[in-house]
Amino acid sequence: MASISGMLITVRTSKQGAAMEKGKFTPEYLEETAMLSVCPTDFEALGLAPDKRARLTSQDGEVIVTCRVADGPQNIFFLPLGPTANQLIGGETKGTGVPNFKGVDVTLKPDPETSEQADSREDLP
Repeated sequence: MASISGMLITVRTSKQGAAMEKGKFTPEYLEETAMLSVCPTDFEALGLAPDKRARLTSQDGEVIVTCRVADGPQNIFFLPLGPTANQLIGGETKGTGVPNFKGVDVTLKPDPETSEQADSREDLP
């Protein structure tokens, strides 16, 4: 199965902000914070389909994300800050008190198991 190594940049989205007003445990917020933006070239290279799930891995964790096509550079992935991104971010702060939310090395690969079962599994973000 194909995979792409790249860099994770955490962001804030307007949809995330609107959903946060309803609560951080609402389905809308959890769905938006598990939505990974991928450039069209990477999307095609991985054989992803819109709104299908993929596995995103860093040295600190692994998560299942829903992928969407978005303009941007190759091998750079954008994920809203939140519970999904937090599983990929290490605790090292280098004395600043804030972990590194930008430039995290990650690997993205399609996850056919969760893509097929996404509608029936409630344990996925």
